[in-house]
Amino acid sequence: MRVVLPVVGRHPPRPESGRYLREEERILIADGVLAGRSARSIAAGLGRAVSTVARELKRNRAADGSYRPLVAQALTRSRRARPRPRILERDDELRGLVQAWLDKRWSPEQIAHELLAVHGRKIAVETIYQTLYSPHQVIGRQPRMVLRTGRPHRRPRRRGDKRRPRFIVPITLIDERPDEAQDRLNPGHWEGDTIVGAFNRSAIGTLVERTSRYTLLTHLGGGARADRLRDRLIETFTALPAHLRRSLTWDQGGEMCHHHTVAATVGMPVFFCNPGRPWQRPSNENTNGLLRNYFPKGTDLSIYTPDDLARVVDELNHRPRKSLGWRTPHDVFTNLLSNAV
Repeated sequence: MRVVLPVVGRHPPRPESGRYLREEERILIADGVLAGRSARSIAAGLGRAVSTVARELKRNRAADGSYRPLVAQALTRSRRARPRPRILERDDELRGLVQAWLDKRWSPEQIAHELLAVHGRKIAVETIYQTLYSPHQVIGRQPRMVLRTGRPHRRPRRRGDKRRPRFIVPITLIDERPDEAQDRLNPGHWEGDTIVGAFNRSAIGTLVERTSRYTLLTHLGGGARADRLRDRLIETFTALPAHLRRSLTWDQGGEMCHHHTVAATVGMPVFFCNPGRPWQRPSNENTNGLLRNYFPKGTDLSIYTPDDLARVVDELNHRPRKSLGWRTPHDVFTNLLSNAV
């Protein structure tokens, strides 16, 4: 029987998943075994499942039957999966099919579905992507030539537990927004966002009042937007009466990192939508779509002056809306201004 002994420096230290037992935990297991404790007692002390400890004691004992933590650690590392050729490197027929469909501009998802449905071959979509972007040129195609995105490199993706918080000051989610904001009967609840220009280098701030659908635009120009957005929001809302600044709902864009300053200065709570749920700001999303008729995507928004924005706002707010009984947002909002609650 081959005996595996620990070799100092054989395995360079690297972060390991918390799913697996660490060397420190194996030392505690060995101490528990020497003390005559049961696997259940040891597992309780480690905060692990009893099956984890029992399996460890069964699989990683030394040649003489004893449990030694360093030997157990070395045994575990020796069994780790080693890199092996991907399926598209090993299977010439399968690789040929994938290449043919890529030449027809099929997406990896479409290819994977067709392989399973027609050829009975199961392959993960991610496998196709990884092979296509592999530096070894397994698939003789350039990603930018065959993928509709045209990206020569994959976008980096952070692990969920490694993502940095976007906001230094904790945010308040839309789930805590008052119910009165949902029914649109009480005015003063706003939805906000920014529309961005070419290469994300310019932006315009958009605000919509939920009851009247009244729209306001803020000129942000180019460059860094967080400070400018903060100042424009404070300037805009302080000009309104208190009954028309009850709440503001935004998405989780980093441009709103000064949300706490806006809330404290204006005296109006700021709520945030849940990630990936733009429909939680329906009025603002609809208005942003209308604004793209005036500010097309891919254009430089910094060329528009405050006067240009004022003309667009005037045109939108004087357009009759079916949701308002064919009244205009301007008429409804003007009535709200004169009726303090």
